[in-house]
Amino acid sequence: MAVDLASTITYLKDHAMEHGFHVHDERHFVETYTLRQAWEIDVHPADACAGPLDLHISLDVEPRLLLKFEDSLVDFNDIPEDKNGDYNVTFFFNWSMPPMTRQPDMIMLSAELAGIGGIDLPIEVSSLQSMGALDAKMDARLSVVGKVDRSLVDLVFSQDSLCEVLDRVRDVSMYLVEHADQWE
Repeated sequence: MAVDLASTITYLKDHAMEHGFHVHDERHFVETYTLRQAWEIDVHPADACAGPLDLHISLDVEPRLLLKFEDSLVDFNDIPEDKNGDYNVTFFFNWSMPPMTRQPDMIMLSAELAGIGGIDLPIEVSSLQSMGALDAKMDARLSVVGKVDRSLVDLVFSQDSLCEVLDRVRDVSMYLVEHADQWE
């Protein structure tokens, strides 16, 4: 029995649309040597089609983990349990915004986004300043990253397990969209 993760990702994109997102692009990578798989999905809130926010969702699946999961499906006639998180994969939610001219108070922003993300969606907030080649102008960007672990058991057999996370991702996205004009 082979696990069809591509169909699971397709369902995830449909599910994201049910939670108020537009899906713009999807990339699926398979490393030929190790058979490691990665998916990248570009979305944004449907209410913010004109920007300024982009959201990049990524998932990386280790081939040994997938084989171990497939073996557990053969060993059991029923859906396997994953009490210890043996089949966990990590979703990364990376928000990007245009360069800022006014930097937000990073402690306040971190606290606000932590409150929105809650325990279901831990959020990391940082700011990066860079300078282009031979350019005297400093470019300041905001980096917001959320990270969530989910079991392959839940993703394959209980695909609605990301409902709460997708709601929180949308709330974080809309907060950033609504406050973006303060940082322009």
